[in-house]
This record gives sequence, C-alpha cells and structure tokens, in this order.
Amino acid sequence: MARRLPSTPPNLPGFSYLRVLGSGGFADVFLYEQNMPRRQVAVKVLLAEIVNDHVRQLFQAEANLMAQLSSHPSILTVFQASVSADGRPYLVMEYCSSTLSQSYRVEALSVPETLRVGIKIASAVETAHRAGVLHRDLKPSNILVTAYGHPVLSDFGIAATLGEAENSDAIGLSIPWSAPEVLLNEISGSVASEVWSLGATLYSLLAGRSPFELPGADNGSAQIMGRIQKAGIPPLNRTDVPGRLELILARAMSRRPELRQPSVLELIRELQSVEAELGLAQTRLEVAVDDWATSTLADQDDKTRITAINSIDAYAGRRRRKPVPAGAAPRSTTRAGTGSGTPGDTVTTLPRTRKRALTLVALLTAAVLILGLAATAVAFLMRDSGNAIPGVSDVSGELRNGTVVFSWPDPGVRDGDNFVVALRTGESSIQRGTEFAVDPQGEERVCATVSVSRDGQAGTPSGEKCVDTTGGGP
Repeated sequence: MARRLPSTPPNLPGFSYLRVLGSGGFADVFLYEQNMPRRQVAVKVLLAEIVNDHVRQLFQAEANLMAQLSSHPSILTVFQASVSADGRPYLVMEYCSSTLSQSYRVEALSVPETLRVGIKIASAVETAHRAGVLHRDLKPSNILVTAYGHPVLSDFGIAATLGEAENSDAIGLSIPWSAPEVLLNEISGSVASEVWSLGATLYSLLAGRSPFELPGADNGSAQIMGRIQKAGIPPLNRTDVPGRLELILARAMSRRPELRQPSVLELIRELQSVEAELGLAQTRLEVAVDDWATSTLADQDDKTRITAINSIDAYAGRRRRKPVPAGAAPRSTTRAGTGSGTPGDTVTTLPRTRKRALTLVALLTAAVLILGLAATAVAFLMRDSGNAIPGVSDVSGELRNGTVVFSWPDPGVRDGDNFVVALRTGESSIQRGTEFAVDPQGEERVCATVSVSRDGQAGTPSGEKCVDTTGGGP
C-alpha cells in the first residue's frame, strides 16, 4: 500500500515553515523556525479528516500530559499547543534531528550505549508511572536523540492513566514491541506490559531488529504476533553481550506478566548492576525525589549547618577594652596614635590569675576533645564490626502452576542491599524482594542459591535449593 502524501503545513503566526519531518496515521510532523525566540522546532499537526471532538480531547490530553512530564531530562520538551486557522490542533515541541530507529537497524548499538539509553528512557517511564501515566507505545522510533546525544522519550499520543488503562482502547499499537497480553486484547496497558516493551526495545537496539523478526522469514504482522504469543526469545548471538543482560531482557519479555520485573525501577537497578559488573560508569537514575524526601533533606541540611561567628562582632571584641575584675588592676599598653592629639589604641593585658584560669579551661577543653575522639573511634569500630553482610538461610522452593518459586526469610538487610539469586545454570538475578520465580523452560530440576549484595560486595551464599519440576518433590 502506497504511503500517503503529507498534509499541507498550516500557517502559524510567529513560525516559518521549513520542511516535512515525518508522517503517521493521525498526524504530520513539520520543521518550523520560531521567530521569537529564534530556534528550530518540531510541530505535530493532526490530519483534518480525523479531527472531531473526541480526537481534540485526546490531543489536548497529550499536550497537557507532555507539558507536565517534559521537565524530565529524558522526555521531549513541549513549548506550546494551539489550533491553527484551518482548525487543526498542533503541538510545538523540541526539535531532535534523529531517532534511534534511524540508526539501530544500520548498526546495532554497543552494550554500554544500550545500557545508557535503557536506563535514561526507563527513568522517564518510571517517572510517568509515578504520575499515574502509561506510555503504551514504547519502541525505538519513539526515542529521539537531541543535538547533544541525549535520548528523550516522545509521543504520548495513546497514553492512558493507570486507572483507566484496563477499560480504555488504544487508538493504535506497534505489534513488534507490544506485550502478548496487549496483543490478545486482555488489557490495553499495564506496568508489566511497559516492562515487556522496554525489554523488547533494548533487545532491538542490540540485535538490529525487533525481537521476533526473523531474517529471511515472513515478518508480517500475523506472523510476528504468533511468535510473540508462542515462540521463545531468540538469542542475540553477540559475544560482547553479557549472559546476565540477556537473562534480564528475557525476564522482562516473559510471556507471563508475574515473572517479569515487578516495576520499571527494578529493571533499572538490574541494568545498573550490569554496568557495575562491566566496570562502566553507572548511568544516573533520573527519577524525581518526592516532596517529603526533599523537605527531609532540607531539614537535615539545617541541622548540620555550622553557624559562623559574626566576623564584625568578633573583630570588635578584640578591640574592645575588657572590664577590670574587682581587686585586680589591669596593665595597659598604649600604641602611638595616628595623628596629633589623637589617642592611640589601648590594649588591655589580663591579670596573671585570669591567664591561669584560661589555661585551665584550655586543658579541660583538650581533655574533652580527646575523650570525644576516643568515643568516635570506639563507635566507628563498633559500627564496622556490625557491618558484616548477613547470610541467607532456610531457602525454600516449590512448584506453583508450572513455575518454580524460591523464597527465604529476610536476614536483616539494609536500605540499598540486594539479593543475588544464582541458578545452577550460571544465570543470576539481582532483586529486592525475598521471593524469586523461575520459568523452568523444560528443565527437570531447577537449583538456586541466594546471597546478599552490599556496596558491590557479595555475602556468603546460602546452601543450594533444588526443585524437581516433574512433580517428584525437591
């Protein structure tokens, strides 16, 4: 089927039309130059033939949504929205010269670049989720690249709030990057389906193609849908991709939503752990701090701030004549004045008895400081002795509806600690919870050990726990 021609660019006051950037099923995107302030912008304009009251509401919702979220460094910035003279709604956005879809099929991304892009875009998705919003169209072509090489997420056109997703219909979807439950119309979107789409997107960047697109095979929509619903995830066949990264992506694209990472934040943590294992600089998590956390940090800052002595008062105190104690005659020395008839500055010398008192105070102060340092050293040693990484014990395992589930009691982990679940096959996973589900994938016996990871160091692993998937017991 031939692609349609772009619509006529609208005449927008304050903007000069330059060229077409792209066309979609519902809108065209044009490059304009804004006159004041002078800059190039991308303008998304709805097609006249689809504009009705419902579409206007959707477009207005997209504009408001992107405006609220676009303060995030990895979400496309929206400058303004309005309706052109011919009645077509339009959106003025930050102009990005390229998308990842224009590059990854030509040359697959390196592992470090894929991890960097994945963490930044996932941070944007996690931010949207915390605002109660699903994107519902995550794919490489919706990841734009700024002039400075920063990836940004665009096109919230079919986004829906988390509460509305189960009862709403998307106006479109991208089959190769859509979760099985979305393709089966079981749900129009969820956090779990967004995790699937992120995993499929990162797989695409590494493979140079979508996950279920087979070179030389029929890759029509029906064929790809069938593979997503039934087939296993093809291996990446790249020697530079760590096995654990493939495992993380496979978990994200599990056909069963409950086996995926329970949140985008956990997916981010797992990607960061791969960066750490490879010795890469860790890509920063870009998720806004909650208001309560910000106020807490401000309070702590106030408590630890040192109040400086007023320098003027201190200087004046050195120049001020000291009061003479009763029964003691201070000795005074007079410096030369600066001019005829002008008295010089007077420096008061303290009596010997007061000097002794000050000396005693200084000695007591020093003793207090020494005691304080000793107490600090003892506290440090006690803290260090209590810094041992706890070990996991009593790992249990069972078969639940064809899935192996391992669980264990919390041994007393701290904030920032993780559990490392290592399978006998060599695969491992990092997580926060005390339960881990494994798809046996035909294995008759699944065995795992669990340890605690703290500050990049692993504690003593538990004893190995095995579960017989044939029903014969552990």
